[in-house]
Amino acid sequence: MRKRFPINPPHPERVCWGCDRYCPAGSMACGNGSDRTAHPAELFGPDWDTWSPPQEGEALAPKAQGEH
Repeated sequence: MRKRFPINPPHPERVCWGCDRYCPAGSMACGNGSDRTAHPAELFGPDWDTWSPPQEGEALAPKAQGEH
């Protein structure tokens, strides 16, 4: 049975999110010394689960003056 994936865990930096084991970051069982996989909330922010790509034909927001 698969574990439920937490949407916004309190301390995502303490866990590896690469598989269903959710190992502690300092003691990964399946990584064999590799880096931990970050939680999507760490990469994309707390609203990561509500994001959706722009629809075809939908205009993207213009960049603010001074942005590249």
